[in-house]
Amino acid sequence: MTRPGEQYYPQGVRWDSPIPRGTLPDLLSKAAVDFGSRTAIEFRDRPISFVQLKDMADVAASAFLRAGYGKGSSIALFLGNTPDHPVNFFGALKAGARVVHLSPLDGEIALTHKLKDSGARVLVTSSLATLLPTALKFLEKGLLDKLIVCEDQTWGDVGNPQAAIPSNPAIVTFKDFVKDAQPPAAWPQIDADAIALLQYTGGTTGLPKGAMLTHGNLTSAVSIYDVWGANQKAARNTIERVILVLPLFHIYALTVVLLRTLKNGDLISLHQRFDLDAVMRDIEVKRATAFPGVPTMWIAIASLPDLDKRDLSSLAYAGSGGAPLPVEVAKIFERKTKLALKSGWGMTETCSPGTGHPPEGPEKPGSIGLMLPGIEMDVVSLDDPKQVMPVGETGEIRIRGPNVTKGYWNREAETTEAFVGDRFLTGDIGYMDSDGYFYLVDRKKDMIISGGFNVYPQMIEQAIYTHPSVQEVIVIGIPDDYRGEASKAFITLRAGAEPFTIEDLRAFLTGKLGKHELPVAVEFLKELPRTSVGKLSRHELRNQQRQNTQQPKLATGGRS
Repeated sequence: MTRPGEQYYPQGVRWDSPIPRGTLPDLLSKAAVDFGSRTAIEFRDRPISFVQLKDMADVAASAFLRAGYGKGSSIALFLGNTPDHPVNFFGALKAGARVVHLSPLDGEIALTHKLKDSGARVLVTSSLATLLPTALKFLEKGLLDKLIVCEDQTWGDVGNPQAAIPSNPAIVTFKDFVKDAQPPAAWPQIDADAIALLQYTGGTTGLPKGAMLTHGNLTSAVSIYDVWGANQKAARNTIERVILVLPLFHIYALTVVLLRTLKNGDLISLHQRFDLDAVMRDIEVKRATAFPGVPTMWIAIASLPDLDKRDLSSLAYAGSGGAPLPVEVAKIFERKTKLALKSGWGMTETCSPGTGHPPEGPEKPGSIGLMLPGIEMDVVSLDDPKQVMPVGETGEIRIRGPNVTKGYWNREAETTEAFVGDRFLTGDIGYMDSDGYFYLVDRKKDMIISGGFNVYPQMIEQAIYTHPSVQEVIVIGIPDDYRGEASKAFITLRAGAEPFTIEDLRAFLTGKLGKHELPVAVEFLKELPRTSVGKLSRHELRNQQRQNTQQPKLATGGRS
C-alpha cells in the first residue's frame, strides 16, 4: 500500500522501511566501537573522541549508581551547551535513571513546577553565574537533596562569569562527585520501553507537562531521519561537520543533532550560544557541512549585508525548525546563497520527527512537507477526532509512529484526552493536499512559539498578576519579525492605578520569567473579552486582534 506522498520519497526509500530501535547507552557504546578515536565533539577548539565521550559518560554513570541514583530515579539537568550535557545525559541513562531537562531560559516559576512534578531530587548544573544562583534557590527551597556543580573552566577558561560554589554538604563539584567512582559488577539492564527522558511541554492548562519519551522513542526518531537521508549520506560519503548552536535541552537539538550525529560518526561543532560571527567562521573557515537552526538564526544570517559575497559552499544542508519560518526569509537566503532552506514539522511528543521535504519533488511554498517513513499522519474533524477529513479539508492533525510519546508523566486524564487509540492529537490545525503534503493553518493550543521556544501565556499571566496595579490580564502571541511570535499583555487596571510602560513591566517580571517569556508589548483595556459563562476569553481577544492586524505570511516549520 502506497502512503500519501510516498511517490516523492528519495529513490529507494519506502514508507515501510525498517525503523530500528534500541537504547541510548547502546547507541553511544556502538558509536565508540565503530568510530573510536575520531572526534565526536569539538568544543572551544578542543576535540573529544567517541571513546573519550563514552568513557566520561561511564564514569558519570558509575558515580550516579554509587550515590543511589539508578533505576527509578529522575536526574535533572540544568545545563547549557557544553560537553557536561552529553556526559551527564548518557551517564544518567546508563545508570538506569530518567533524565529531566530544565531550560536555562525558564523562570523560577516554571523550573520549580518541573522539579516538583518530575520528582527529581538531584540536579546537575554549572558554575556559570547564569545558572548556579538559580540552582541554589531550589536547594534553599528544599526541592533538592543533592546539587552537582560542573565547573565551566574544565573545558577551557574563556572568561565566562562564574558564581562561587558555597560550602554545603548537599553541594558537590562534578569532579569530586565522580572521584574514584568504579563501574558496577554489571550495568543495569535497560529496556527500550523504559522512560529515558521527561521532556516538558505545554498545553491548555498553561503548566508544562512531562512528555514521557522512551529509549525506543528516541532511537526510533534517529532511525527515521537516517532512513529518510540514507541516500544523500551514502552519495556524499564523508564525515559531516554539524554546527550545534541549538540548545541541548531542546528536543530538536537532542535528536536531530546530538543523537543522530553521534550515531553516524559525524563531528559535532558545539557552540555555547548563537554568535553570528562564530557560526559564519565555522562555515567559511572550518567548512561546516550542516547547520540546523531556528528561524531567528536564519533571519540574522539572511540580514547580513554581504551575504551574497560570503562563502557558504561547504554547506550541504541548511535546515530550519522549531518555529514557523517566514517565507520571505527563505526566499532571500536562497536568492543570495543559492542554497534551499528546508523546513519541516515535529513536536516534543514525537521526539522531533513528523514531516520533511524530499530532495526532489514539487515546490510547495508554505507546506511543512510529507510524513516521514514509519510515521502515519491524517487530519480529523475538530468536532470528532475519530472522523478522518477528506483531502484538502481542514481539521486537527493526528500522528502515530514508533517515535510518539507514551503519554504525560502523572497526567492520566490529559494522556487519555491526547490520544484516539494509538494516534496522538497534535493540537495543530491543518490539511493535506492531493500530493500528500501537509499545511498548518492554526493551533488549538494557546502556546506561543517565540524564537523556537515554547512560551505559555498562563505562566506569564500568573507572573503579571503579582503586579499591584493589575486587575486582569490576558496574554496572546503577536507576530514578531525576529522571533516569529512574541507575547503581548492586555491588561485592565485596578481602580486608581496608573498605566505603566512595557519597559516597566519587563523590569518587574525580570527574574520571575525567562527572557524569552517577557512580553514585548502591553495594551491597557477598559474591559477584557469573556465567554458566555464569564471566563476571560483568549480566543475572542485573538479574533479581535486579527480583525485589526493582517497576519504575515509564514511557511510553517517544525515546532516542539
